[in-house]
Amino acid sequence: MTEITDIFFDLDHTLWDFDRNSGLTFEKIFEEKQIDLDINFFLKVYEPINLEYWRLYRDEKIGKAELRYKRLKTTFDKLNFDIEDSLIDEISEDYINYLPLFNHLLEGAIDLLEYLKGKYNLHIITNGFEEVQKIKLENSQINDYFEVIVTSESVGVKKPNPKVFEFALNKANVSANKAIMVGDSLEADVLGALSVGISPIHLFKGIPSVDDRITSVQSLSEIKQYL
Repeated sequence: MTEITDIFFDLDHTLWDFDRNSGLTFEKIFEEKQIDLDINFFLKVYEPINLEYWRLYRDEKIGKAELRYKRLKTTFDKLNFDIEDSLIDEISEDYINYLPLFNHLLEGAIDLLEYLKGKYNLHIITNGFEEVQKIKLENSQINDYFEVIVTSESVGVKKPNPKVFEFALNKANVSANKAIMVGDSLEADVLGALSVGISPIHLFKGIPSVDDRITSVQSLSEIKQYL
């Protein structure tokens, strides 16, 4: 990796601790709305449902509004929790407003960024909503580490669509063979990067990839071994 000049990062689940911040957001909303439901029980059901709806959103099978409503509606239905649609809409709106206000990062994020800055040009490629992601970066005080920040909404398609990565490469003015993509999603980040010739580093949970084109790590600190 001696020829590498630029590193692209995914944001949610890669640098920004989405699960922790999301849980704190729902905890705040449930308290404000006086929703009598155990937050841990709710999150256990909600999190896999949310991931599935994000997959549908990423695959262009549903839109933003449908994602925001249905992930909550499906969760409450599965929990047999009686709730009005109007309240679901309020929760959905509050969630988007409150989520980026929490600023917890994954362990080792700042240490890694400090290690990399000055050695490489650092950038972000994220499928997250335009209006939310930039606030997350600012509130977690990592915005200044990155030169180029690309959201899928700004491109019009989502990772793993090659157009997102090509757009980011052009904006960063770097060729694919001199770039690395760091992300947690095998499909969106890793395979998407490979489709345009970017070398991927996969921050994985569970079983690592056996594909020799993929560098797999279980923690952000491990990335220092390769860069």
